[in-house]
Amino acid sequence: MKLASFRHNGKESFGQVVGDGIVDLGDRLRHRYAGLRSLIAADALGEAAKAAKGAAADYALGDITFLPTLPDPGKIICVGINYEAHRIETGRPKSDYPTLFVRFPESQVGHLQPMIRPKASERFDYEGELVVIIGRPGHQIEKKDAFAHIAGYSCYNDGSIRDWQGHSSQFTPGKNFYQSGAFGPWMVTPDEIPDAGKLTLSTRLNGEVMQHTSTSDLIFNIPTLLNYISAFTPLQPGDCIVTGTPGGVGARRTPPVWMKPGDTVEVEISGIGTLRNPIVSE
Repeated sequence: MKLASFRHNGKESFGQVVGDGIVDLGDRLRHRYAGLRSLIAADALGEAAKAAKGAAADYALGDITFLPTLPDPGKIICVGINYEAHRIETGRPKSDYPTLFVRFPESQVGHLQPMIRPKASERFDYEGELVVIIGRPGHQIEKKDAFAHIAGYSCYNDGSIRDWQGHSSQFTPGKNFYQSGAFGPWMVTPDEIPDAGKLTLSTRLNGEVMQHTSTSDLIFNIPTLLNYISAFTPLQPGDCIVTGTPGGVGARRTPPVWMKPGDTVEVEISGIGTLRNPIVSE
């Protein structure tokens, strides 16, 4: 099941993607859920599937405005340096523990919405990533139980303002400029993803492949990440774990490649879909 958050005629809702259209579940479920996050928190994905079964699409995908998959996520915890090729290109030493930082909801947009290059810098870089969306609460989650806590998966572009990221050893400023990242186009439930550790991820800039890898190359895999993160903070439905970007980022190319106004960036993950965003200037 593919579930998206969207706006239509000024009204925000969520629904199931069916072909080239979307079934409005917010309307069909009589507004019992404020959005996709509250549906997940209520453990009501089965109810949503039942409500959408056999239904015709209410709107064409071309007639809606995509919102971030979760417009109101809980914690957004991002993992840095989590593919070996990216670790090597950054020159960072190996580590026994994941590198973590956070993003704020205001820093992300939905599918087809413009990612904004801020006035503060022209060093705007792409980072295609797989995001894990938590479905069941968990504290100190055992690795063997990790996948039982997952509601679904989506694509993420962890847009980075590289000079601001490098102002100190902490990544936060360069990762949180307003609407500099993207989350979408939708969430795919685990029944459609037999093995999240064997997905193919590609990032394209103006059609040119810049990153291409398998999630099997993650240094810290999904069970390890959920185990480590939940050891220090309880994970709740609607929390998002952005699992890291592969090698090939623009900052490490010769010469560097920065996203600029007029560009189009795409993050495609097998079994999920393609997150596509134009680049505009603030």
